[in-house]
Amino acid sequence: MGKETMRDKLEEVILASYESMYRMAFVYMKNESDALDVVQESVVKAIKSSGQLKEESYMKTWLFRIVINTALDELEKRKKILPLYSENEDSKEDRYCDFDTINSLAQLEQTEKTIILLRYCEEWKLEEIAEYMGLNLNTVKSILYRSLKKLKTELMKGEAVS
Repeated sequence: MGKETMRDKLEEVILASYESMYRMAFVYMKNESDALDVVQESVVKAIKSSGQLKEESYMKTWLFRIVINTALDELEKRKKILPLYSENEDSKEDRYCDFDTINSLAQLEQTEKTIILLRYCEEWKLEEIAEYMGLNLNTVKSILYRSLKKLKTELMKGEAVS
């Protein structure tokens, strides 16, 4: 596939995946504005480096890796510069997902969170997740089930308090 055609295909994948990319960024960034910034920055990075992409079949996976890494980079920068995010802010009306679920996801490690999001929000197969993350399929299954157990425990705490 020629360089120009690969870029055209990437633009199609970006347009088709935009909402999914936003959802993924939102879970990490926890607000609409920052999630949109991450998606925009990710799209720019992807288009600029589209010449490095050799295999069309990995395009969506590659794009999601850019979104996740961009979100993590942004969070790391903020950790060094800004005070920690306050869950008591009044901007909760800007939230995209269920508060309990977002708060529960925050309790997971990055690998656990990524596997949960790819499996249940993006509906990826376990084999695709394993390949994307460079992990053994059984390791992905183990992390997934451990993460689900943590989420269930965390969500049950919320119900007991309510």
